[in-house]
Amino acid sequence: MAVQTPTRISNLFETAREQGRKAFIAYITGGDPTPEHTADLVLALERGGADLIELGVPFSDPIADGPVIQRASERALKAGTKLRQLLEIVSEIRRHSEVPLLLFSYMNPLLRYGFDKLGADASKVGIDGVLLTDLCIEEAEEPVRRLREHGLDTVFLAAPTSTDHRLKLVAERSSGFIYLVSRLGVTGEQVSVSSAVEPLTRRMRAVTDLPLAVGFGISTPEQVDEVARIADGVVVGSALVRFIETNAAAPDLPGRLEAFTRHLTSALRPS
Repeated sequence: MAVQTPTRISNLFETAREQGRKAFIAYITGGDPTPEHTADLVLALERGGADLIELGVPFSDPIADGPVIQRASERALKAGTKLRQLLEIVSEIRRHSEVPLLLFSYMNPLLRYGFDKLGADASKVGIDGVLLTDLCIEEAEEPVRRLREHGLDTVFLAAPTSTDHRLKLVAERSSGFIYLVSRLGVTGEQVSVSSAVEPLTRRMRAVTDLPLAVGFGISTPEQVDEVARIADGVVVGSALVRFIETNAAAPDLPGRLEAFTRHLTSALRPS
């Protein structure tokens, strides 16, 4: 069920591998603090060293997310952000950048939009893939087929508690990369990297050749460096979203976010 042609996402990981480096993946909630900010913030992340941007679709019940990203969803929804509007924002981003973009969403907004329409519209504006946070992997075959028909990667989560059978299903139904959840619980910054990361990475590598990216709880350059020694990519979300929350009123928010991202990615750049 693999995507037949290379996507920006698969090309990113191939290029990073050839260059002997690891990918930095940044998450922000689309529409936070307002929809008007989102394109500029994505471009700031790219300038700061992000290789791939996860653009979160705001949702009223983000069960996998901690309080930082929950508040971001609330702000984005209060500002009137809808999935259709996020796709329009992606069109604006694509006028300035070819950075890989991954739509990060719970199922409810996608079901309301319609998978066939989503696949067509997302592909048209320049989305590269969809990360389906709460779609049960055993029930994912049909949604994956519909998205893949439009050349979109489908990314799934694997957790330390995932059975070997479920890891195999995640491998079969993912493309682009696989997102490894570093620990149990919801998103949020942590003081140290979970000891579950390395065993989960080994188990996942036993069943797939896809790149593996680790997220949940990574918030410092030191943690980025630690995870990069194990995985092919490092995902940072809550730390970036908290930074946006703290600096939302600053007229130079994009510049500040760029500098903060460059600080986080410093561990991945040659010394």
